Amino acid sequence: MPILKNIILASKSPRRRELIRNLFPIHEVADIDCNEEFPKDIEIQKVASFLAHKKSQTYGLLRQDEILISADTTVLLGENILNKPLNLREGEKMLKELMGKTHEVVTGVCVRDNEKSVVFSESTMVEMEILEDHEISYYLNNFNFLDKAGSYGIQDWIGFIGVKRIIGDYYNVMGLPIHALYRAFRENWPTYSFFSVRPE
Repeated sequence: MPILKNIILASKSPRRRELIRNLFPIHEVADIDCNEEFPKDIEIQKVASFLAHKKSQTYGLLRQDEILISADTTVLLGENILNKPLNLREGEKMLKELMGKTHEVVTGVCVRDNEKSVVFSESTMVEMEILEDHEISYYLNNFNFLDKAGSYGIQDWIGFIGVKRIIGDYYNVMGLPIHALYRAFRENWPTYSFFSVRPE
């Protein structure tokens, strides 16, 4: 018999909540407040996975019938991590740093039940077009950039006009690598039934 478990997405991100609905029509969401500090000596490509696992542990204990998903996305430009901007000026600075360059978006994911935990990450390369100052200003003044690493959302207006090409998973840039997440479930929870879970 297939095992049906309650899927919980531990994330405040509206993009992740939107994406998870397409993979798990029936699920729950939970807000978690986690200190997103990380060791200074950690490789920057591993920060996202470290934080995804840290968020999972912050949530606490799970019941027998629960599986928890947590994630974190980092934008890497060279050896620097571009976090969420604090204000308009910082957002403008980040976007201008990204213009005309290729950066790496890494999303770390932690999936666990009360028996095991699986942590993985997905990487996508994003090449940005060089935009005019008035185009950057229009985006910053008309879209929500403060809750986005690197000050942009690929699904927003700036993604339409500013992303020249990507190599990798588009949904990973949005904040959740759906293909890799499905594969993790298939490999680690093979008796879980995706297809018997449908909205009424």
